[in-house]
Amino acid sequence: METTSRVGADGAPSADTAEGVPATRRTVDGYLKAPFPWYGLDEAFTGRRWLMHVTAAADDTVQHGSTGHGEEPVVRADAGAEKARFAVVVTVGSSPVRDSDDGTGVLDATTVSSAAWLAGSGLLDCTWPPQMDHTLRGEWLNQQTETAFELADDLGRAPWSTLSLPVDGVPVDFHYRESEFGWVLAGSAPDGVHIGAYGRGMSAYGLGFAVIGDIASYDES
Repeated sequence: METTSRVGADGAPSADTAEGVPATRRTVDGYLKAPFPWYGLDEAFTGRRWLMHVTAAADDTVQHGSTGHGEEPVVRADAGAEKARFAVVVTVGSSPVRDSDDGTGVLDATTVSSAAWLAGSGLLDCTWPPQMDHTLRGEWLNQQTETAFELADDLGRAPWSTLSLPVDGVPVDFHYRESEFGWVLAGSAPDGVHIGAYGRGMSAYGLGFAVIGDIASYDES
């Protein structure tokens, strides 16, 4: 798994998310710098599409990012906060084992586990368990994100199952799991890019993924 994904990871807990406010979206500029194609839901999805976050390395090389579909989820401690119907697609560029930016170590290659971790932590970041105040949520989030990391490192066993979904029309096997907070899946596109996704209120079973032809169209939503 990409070891640095746990720090500043797209979709992971960050200062960009405030109570009752959608996570801050970035402009399309960061997406345009990526050396890999971005993935989103295919044309069968006719709802709203929106940009989320892009994460880059110290040398400004884009590593991964997310695109949203449906209603933007908000983090809010009330009964209506988790009714948003959405699916977020995480695109992780293929990267081999390489030296760290500071030259002090080696970074693991990105894998399907990288996408699974980012998707799992992303789902948690837009979840607020009932009857939990702001202070307790921070502790809960730390515990749950550690669990999500451990789950992403062992995709071959329960609670993961296999779900076949089309990627640019080609059937691809994804690792899939459900929880009380929503669902998470992860797999690899035929071109080697890793795809993660998470959502709530929208069934994962009917989804399909495709390369985004014009990422700027998401910025206009």
